[in-house]
Amino acid sequence: MRTIATCVEEILVSQPFLEDALTRNILNYSALAEELREPISKMLRKPVKSGAIMMALRRYSPPKEMANKIKLNKVLQNLGDITVRSDLSDYTFKNSSSLINSHLKTLEIIKDDPHIFYTFTRGVHESNVLITTALKDKIEEFYKNETCTEVKDHLSAITIGLPKENTKIAGLYYQFFKRLAWEGIALYEVVSTTNEFSILVEDDVVDKAFSAVKGLKN
Repeated sequence: MRTIATCVEEILVSQPFLEDALTRNILNYSALAEELREPISKMLRKPVKSGAIMMALRRYSPPKEMANKIKLNKVLQNLGDITVRSDLSDYTFKNSSSLINSHLKTLEIIKDDPHIFYTFTRGVHESNVLITTALKDKIEEFYKNETCTEVKDHLSAITIGLPKENTKIAGLYYQFFKRLAWEGIALYEVVSTTNEFSILVEDDVVDKAFSAVKGLKN
């Protein structure tokens, strides 16, 4: 059976920014309760009072909030090196049976150069190639028979080293996305491995994005 408390929880869980602001005590409970009165009344199919909603807001506590928050803070403090690579280009290709051959040609020319930044990500319907812009001519030669749907230059990648326990911590990636969203920074792409996490942004916001990510570590 739905109650005001369960409705409040359902709304907050679906709006993590709102939930975060609430748990940090930076929201006006009275104003928020009034804002939620209409949607909660619709959910319960009966009128509800703002005072009852405000009481539910004050009592709200995210599940396992404190235990996970302690673990999360520890992981953030133990983030590894944060590196920035600029002058990158991103290509999007439609998947095909020959696409992997183009990928293999690229690997052949970069295998002996550790300074080249290169990622190949295969999705269900399309694949992405992210590479140092200096090798654009090679990529366009190797993939000339593939269908390219988008090309983007003037990109930078910020790569964060993650502690080994990162896969056990709920909400870790959300912390990065939340911080960047608060700063108004749009992510062009995200690439990750088990213990590394890279965000791709346009060159003109890379300094701002780096400061935001570094702020999480500090």
